[in-house]
This record gives sequence, structure tokens and C-alpha cells, in this order.
Amino acid sequence: MGGFTLDDILATRKPRDSWWTVFMVDPLACRLALLVANHTSITPNGLTRLSMLIGFASAAAFTEGMLVAGAVLFYLSFTVDCMDGKIARLKGTGTPFGLWLDYVGDRVRVVCCAFGWGFGEYTRTGDTDVVLAAVGVVVLDLFRYINGPQLKRVKDATRALLEARLEGQFVLAESVLRSRPRTELGQAAAEFGQTVADDTDDTDRTDRTVVDLQKAFHARFPWYDRFRVFLTRHRVRTHVVSGIEFHAAVFVVGPLFGLRAMVPVAAVSGALLLAFEMSLVYRVWLASRQVPSTAAEREKVLV
Repeated sequence: MGGFTLDDILATRKPRDSWWTVFMVDPLACRLALLVANHTSITPNGLTRLSMLIGFASAAAFTEGMLVAGAVLFYLSFTVDCMDGKIARLKGTGTPFGLWLDYVGDRVRVVCCAFGWGFGEYTRTGDTDVVLAAVGVVVLDLFRYINGPQLKRVKDATRALLEARLEGQFVLAESVLRSRPRTELGQAAAEFGQTVADDTDDTDRTDRTVVDLQKAFHARFPWYDRFRVFLTRHRVRTHVVSGIEFHAAVFVVGPLFGLRAMVPVAAVSGALLLAFEMSLVYRVWLASRQVPSTAAEREKVLV
């Protein structure tokens, strides 16, 4: 077995992740991953399958009305799910099929736990609110993971349109920030300009102007860039209520406070998830509207 250290495991963490994962799961997942890496030969896909089995056990506990046990098992299932990627990156044993298994496993776990909780409580109490809440959880989870890829398609199409208008003579601000994630946009753009000036002549520097398709968004929410930098320095992504936080609220926090808390917690966390998803749609919409004016401004510079 390999003699990996905790620092080796920590180096496999994602550069940015959900705040629930960073603060509530990774401290345990990293240490368990260290034990698995050094003392077992279990593969990342094996960990994914184990996570799914624990998820099914969580669903069974919810069905039987054992809410605390269901919450603990769901947390453990997600913790194991966070380990498979770390082991894959550490040992280089990940597979393309593992990506599919991990993604589908997450969706199956949510569906099973939601309906296990919803219909389990309905059979005992006859309360239709829990059934409606369970259906709502599944619908919102599916919307979250359908909306993400579609927004990426829109962003790719927006970039392609801009490239066609400007003939590729630009760099997007988000690309600059990706290379300087802990720097505010203005400073990152200035540093990029200095780097280009050091490496190329002045003409090339002009050709590679930083284009911010989120200019309208940043003008309306000037505090956002500072907020982004603050979160990034703590390895937290700006989408602070993503599917992970939603799942944690519904299947861990809510059950720990009892049956009466579960429907309100699901409703509030669902509303927050939907609000943040709509904020992403809003940003992409603003970016798509920015293309014509950005192209016009750039063409004036080049004339």
C-alpha cells in the first residue's frame, strides 16, 4: 500500500467547492480517504457503489420513520461520495465510466431518499404535504442538474458568437479570473495586460483586450466581485445554495430537527436553490445581451 500523507489528500481537493463540502464534509472525507488510500485497494468506482448502498440504507431508514438514522446515513453516503474523486486524482485510477456512475448515483440517491421519506410518512400519517414536498425535492433536483448543462451551452454559444464578431482578438474576463481566482477583476485585468506586455509587442497587447461579458451585472452589483474573492480565498464557490446545500438541508438538517421541520426546511431551501438558479440564468442572459455592444465598442477601437 502507498505511503500517502494527509497533504497528498488535501492536494486532491477541488480548487473551489460548495461550502457544505468544504466545511462540513471534507475534514472527515479527507481523513477517511487517507485510510482508504493507504490500507485498501478499493477503487473510486467501488467507493461510488458503496456510497449508493449507504444512500439506499438512508432511504430505507426514512421510509421506516427513523429520521435521525436516515440523516446520519445520508451524510455518510455523501462523505463517501466525496472520497471517490480524491482517490481517483491521488492514484490516477479514475475511469470515464466513473463520471457517469457518480452523476447517476447522486440522482438515484436523492430520488430514493425523497420518496422514502415522503411516502413513508404518508403511509403513517396520511399527510399529503410530505408527498408534495418529496415530489418538489425531486423536481428541483432534476431542474438543477438540467439547468447547469443548458446554461453552459448558452455560454459556449455566446462566446462563439463573440469570437465570430471579433475574430478571436480578445480574452474573456472569466478566463483571466480562472487563472487569478483570488484577485478582483480590475486588478486581474491589469495583471493580465502587464503579462501580455512583457511577452508580446504593443499590437498584440491591443488585440488581446480583456472583455467582460458580465459588465452589466458588475455595474448593478458592485459588491459581487469582492464577495467572490472572499469566498474563493476559503475555497468556496459563489453558488452558495447549490444542489449539495439543498440536499444537506433536506436530508440532513431537516430530519435532525424532526418531522415537523422537514417540510418547512425543504420549502425554504428549495426556494433558495431556485433563487440562485435564476440568478445564474439572469447572469447568462445579461452576458448574451452584452455581445452586440461589446463588439461595437471593440470595432471602434480597431478602426
